[in-house]
Amino acid sequence: MRQTRRSHLRSLALTTGSLMAAPTFAATSPMPFGEEFPALDSLAVGDWWTKKPKGKSAPPLMTVPRDKVVAFALYTQDSGVLKLTAQLYPLKPGEAREARLEFERDGQWTEAARVEVVFPGWSAHFRVGGWDASVNVPYRVRHGEAAMFTGVIRRDPVDKDEIVIANMSCNSSRTTGFRPEIIDNLLAQDPDLLFFAGDQTYRHTEHTAGWIEFGLQFRDVMRDRPTISIPDDHDVGHPNLWGENGKLSTRKDNADGGYFYPVEYVNMVQRQQSWHLPDAVDPAPIQRGITVYFTRMRLGGVDFAILEDRKFKSAPFGNIPAMGPRPDHINDPSYDPASIDLPGLQLLGDRQLKFLSAWGEDWQGAEMKVVLSQTAFCGAVHMHGKRNDRLLADLDCNGWPQTGRNRALEALRRCQAVHLCGDQHLAVVVKHGIDEWGDAPYSFTSPALVNTIYGRWWHPLDEKPGPNPVPDSPLPWTGDFKDGLGNKISMMAYANPPDIEDEQQRADGYGLARFDKKSRRVTFECWPRFADSKDGANAQFPGWPIQVEMAANDGRKPVAWLPELLFKEAKDLVVQVLKADGSEIISTLRIQGNRYQAPVFADGEYTVKAGQDRPEKSVLDKVKATPTKEAAGTKEITL
Repeated sequence: MRQTRRSHLRSLALTTGSLMAAPTFAATSPMPFGEEFPALDSLAVGDWWTKKPKGKSAPPLMTVPRDKVVAFALYTQDSGVLKLTAQLYPLKPGEAREARLEFERDGQWTEAARVEVVFPGWSAHFRVGGWDASVNVPYRVRHGEAAMFTGVIRRDPVDKDEIVIANMSCNSSRTTGFRPEIIDNLLAQDPDLLFFAGDQTYRHTEHTAGWIEFGLQFRDVMRDRPTISIPDDHDVGHPNLWGENGKLSTRKDNADGGYFYPVEYVNMVQRQQSWHLPDAVDPAPIQRGITVYFTRMRLGGVDFAILEDRKFKSAPFGNIPAMGPRPDHINDPSYDPASIDLPGLQLLGDRQLKFLSAWGEDWQGAEMKVVLSQTAFCGAVHMHGKRNDRLLADLDCNGWPQTGRNRALEALRRCQAVHLCGDQHLAVVVKHGIDEWGDAPYSFTSPALVNTIYGRWWHPLDEKPGPNPVPDSPLPWTGDFKDGLGNKISMMAYANPPDIEDEQQRADGYGLARFDKKSRRVTFECWPRFADSKDGANAQFPGWPIQVEMAANDGRKPVAWLPELLFKEAKDLVVQVLKADGSEIISTLRIQGNRYQAPVFADGEYTVKAGQDRPEKSVLDKVKATPTKEAAGTKEITL
């Protein structure tokens, strides 16, 4: 019998052993990041209350009335575990270093946990086991007698046919103040999940102040729905980031790889932004003790793999031949892309590839799959920074190294997962190609939320569409192209800024991805920052919305077929096809109904497995593929 919300809250109050917080720091050092970095996060350490931010684009004051010190909160829930992070303003000497989490039922509030506020960073972290995801639960985080932040833990919308994800990134710190034009639209559109793909703040050495600034801007939409936030390069104080498994970077441009700010600072950024995500699937730290957070989360029957696509990536400097004045930029059209795709280079790294492989086979609680990461698996951009600054290849994107890019896309393709990301400051929808154009998944890169940092444009040199342009598109340059790294991409839509100097014409905004579980379709929407969502689809950037079939995320052309499977007394099973010798998984999918006929992409013998949530039982063993569906016949299967 389903537990009532009242009894659920009562049990939480009584089982404090299931409530855990992140590690805490006993001292409040004026220089928590060492004497080499005395001013790092200066607005939130030391005698912070004596410091006032300076400059035209300064962050907000950290000194607030003491009944306002709980700035905001963000949370996720998955598999019966609620995780919530509350971000506090810096606390003064003598103030309690403790935050409290309370839940409400019928006007009665029950305290569920007390945790220590973590320094540096001034965040408080609550982990609640045994969470009942079937009901909405109001919450509040309290500090002292009067400080409070309130919201609602939403129930898991498993009964909804359509799950809506807001796709956002790149929130310029040069434009201060609130974001009412974005928040009003998001509240009206009411997404089920918020995804912030990175660069939530560009305050490189003042993350706590920048993170609080971001939270104030978006807290009214974050407070009552789950939020996934993952830091990118600017969040940890870098112009670009090639993590190289956590080594120490010594170059100002970071092109040698690693991190050049102290481990304690990097971990503080990750803790503030991502502690509230479901527990890391492989939590072992990388070099020097830098933490990891790559994980999965399920919401409403949609399964999200959350990646860290900078942390393990190889750096250009010292690893590939020099190609120009910058180690990460290439502008010589005669260069051979294969010359920089060298053995041993990493993109996602072995640990994340192993995770993606396992995630693709596990469909518990899932009907559709999505991969979330910081940046795109291609270089879908021509102009960088200024309207006439053409760049052939930018190694900061995930189109390099190409072999790593292809391995990542193969993992997505096997389970027909779509990809959502940000970072590029240019909204695009592309269909990737590995061996052929269109044989790999779709990807939606969101525009910059506020684009006063860096403009980018899609503008082919010959100003012609590629082969197979999008029919009836209002955009002139869609179709099949190669990016500057030699990767095959099919451009579906792009949102070039007409004038990066004009606030109304910077092509900033956000994306929505609508996952229709019944039809297995995904609709991408792209909304300008100053659009009015009440105007409907006509208010979107030209070229959107775009609707794609989930099945089209595997665009390989079948050359043969396996027998049709007719499952007796079972439906909506997970079906896996693999080569008979076990050397390669071809696909792992949750089918609809009780019939499924699998395509294959080479002649030979195959094995098919099936199960309720995982492919646990062999149902066809070493069966030979046939060139037509009809010739393959039908097999009745009883699990």
